Amino acid sequence: MSTVFTDTGCGIRRAGFIICFIAVLLMLPGLLPAQVRTGAENTGTYFPLLKGKKIGIVANSSSVVGNLNIVDFLLQKGFDVKRIFSPEHGFRLNAEAGQTLAGGIDSATGIPVVSLYGSQQKPNVSDLKSLDVVLFDIQDVGVRFYTYISTLALVMEACAENNIPLILLDRPNPNGFYIDGPILEPKYKSFVGLHPVPVVYGMTIGEYACMVNGEKWLKNQVKCDLTVIRLTNYTHRTKCDLPLRPSPNLPNLNAVYLYPSLCFFEGTTISIGRGTSFPFEVIGYPEMKSGTFFFTPRSIPGASLHPPFEGHECRGIDLRGYLLKYPDQQGKINLTWLIETFHGFNQDTLFFTGYFNKLAGNATLQQQIKAGKSENEIRRSWKAGIGMFTKIRAKYLLY
Repeated sequence: MSTVFTDTGCGIRRAGFIICFIAVLLMLPGLLPAQVRTGAENTGTYFPLLKGKKIGIVANSSSVVGNLNIVDFLLQKGFDVKRIFSPEHGFRLNAEAGQTLAGGIDSATGIPVVSLYGSQQKPNVSDLKSLDVVLFDIQDVGVRFYTYISTLALVMEACAENNIPLILLDRPNPNGFYIDGPILEPKYKSFVGLHPVPVVYGMTIGEYACMVNGEKWLKNQVKCDLTVIRLTNYTHRTKCDLPLRPSPNLPNLNAVYLYPSLCFFEGTTISIGRGTSFPFEVIGYPEMKSGTFFFTPRSIPGASLHPPFEGHECRGIDLRGYLLKYPDQQGKINLTWLIETFHGFNQDTLFFTGYFNKLAGNATLQQQIKAGKSENEIRRSWKAGIGMFTKIRAKYLLY
């Protein structure tokens, strides 16, 4: 079963929303943000559900209530947090993308940490045995290949199999105002894409959890005892900056907006700025013929150890001001950069890697690009799939 709660009795983090207000006015002139309150801030709704319970929590350093991490906040309020489950990048966001993580003890709290990225992606029976409830509080960015929704699904599955309720504290989706991209085909199912959804699916992580439950996408069609603590003053048209980076290589809102387009390059031999202070805001490689911007990737512990082209100057395109200059381009995946970079690349050299089709969720996109299809032709091929998904999505919208 799924339950959705909302609460209107808690305070608003005024300073955070002033920052949000300024950021939105800069990015999208004329659009005023609502005073969004996260599920984690709606304490009057979920505190009673945690009282007297032994709690496991899925969280990272973006899981904040005011200035406190959700774990520190709950401990301060006297709750019994027994175990922390950490997604990709770790609990304190100190691991680079794809880095295998081990469990251990959180030095700040002394609580055992179970890594759900690496050799273990799903809580096991012993991890859950002593728990009465699992709390999930992760800032997502609303893109299929961002692995936090895969962690969510596997946690839901484990909770369902072990008869443990899951309480999800909802957070806003910065890319929640549009739907775009190809639907994932079952053959290409992986940890960077578990479900038949488009690349950008336009749902909060709470809505996504309801869809996973309702569409019976969990193993053996088990159903999680799910409670979603809703956002307040949020709609899918609400634009708001994030108080903290959701992962080490998404340092700002511009990178979050560009991520659905630029992450495709992770399945190529092109750099998107890992190893710089502006990852997911540039495109380039050493032999690029066009472009007026130059950057040199360096190894950055906790973000990009030994990134592509480490120590080599890359020539390319600086996209840090692109959406400010072309605001009409926000709200859709841009394939032009991928298509033009491919056709300007030395065709005797590997461009696509084996990872590309996993990110795309199919083999078709790579074939279309190689065949010289235009962006509009490719986008038209997504239309039917997006239309079918939109009908499914509509059943689970909370805002």
